[in-house]
Formats: sequence, C-alpha cells, structure tokens
Amino acid sequence: MARKCSRQLCRETPSITLTYQYGRAIVWIDDLAEDADPHAYDLCERHGKRITPPSGWRLEDRRNRFRAAVGNRLAG
Repeated sequence: MARKCSRQLCRETPSITLTYQYGRAIVWIDDLAEDADPHAYDLCERHGKRITPPSGWRLEDRRNRFRAAVGNRLAG
C-alpha cells in the first residue's frame, strides 16, 4: 500500500518526514524516510511548506537539497 500524507483527508504522496523531540523543543524535516514510522509524520510538498513550529521551538530542515542528477546517456 502506497503511503499518503499524514494530514487528515489529504491523498497526496508524501515527500518529507517530520519528527520532533518535545524535551529539546525541536522539529526536524527530513527527506521522506524509507519506511513508515508510527512516531513520525509523512507530509506532501504542500503541507510540508506550511510547517511552523510552536512558539519557542526550533525548526531544522535536514533535507538533502543537492541531489545529483544522473542522466541515462553519456554526452558525446
């Protein structure tokens, strides 16, 4: 079964995983985790862009922004 965004009623495919640690008041955004975790939230791009941490919390974006584009043919 394909994973869906954790937001209620959203049917989009997730692209990020959100986790947090209450004791440290920190929220992490990572690339989509390989496996679903019941303690994490998988979010689509639309909902991921709208994340705002609670007042006094820190948000860390740990996504890999520099993915290498691998072509399927060699130039030449």
